[in-house]
Amino acid sequence: MRENPKGNLSTAELVGQLSEQVSRLVRDEMRLAALELKGKGRRAGFGAGLFGAAGMTAFFGAAALVAAVILLLALVLPAWAAAGVVAGALLALAGVLALAGRSQVRRATPPVPTQAIDSLKTDVDVVKERARR
Repeated sequence: MRENPKGNLSTAELVGQLSEQVSRLVRDEMRLAALELKGKGRRAGFGAGLFGAAGMTAFFGAAALVAAVILLLALVLPAWAAAGVVAGALLALAGVLALAGRSQVRRATPPVPTQAIDSLKTDVDVVKERARR
């Protein structure tokens, strides 16, 4: 930039420098934000993978417990009957959980804020009534 004879910058030059510096600052901040989000995304992906591995390990652990219960029952029943009893119990539990889940989903549908809509309609009716007076 050119300086005037006294070494002071004109207002236009100062505004130009300010604009340039603000633009550079915004670009640098955006670059920093992108790098930070990329790193956090990588960590989140790795964490999600670890959660998945934990879930699979828990599944295998639960399957081993089911096998242990079958083997325990096999001490007093034939093995096929022990397996049938455990399978029946698990299927019954699955049915109860499915019914509870269905009930929760029915209560959540339709995904419309019906109470808020009803309240808004009431508010509109009250305003209309007051406007008529």
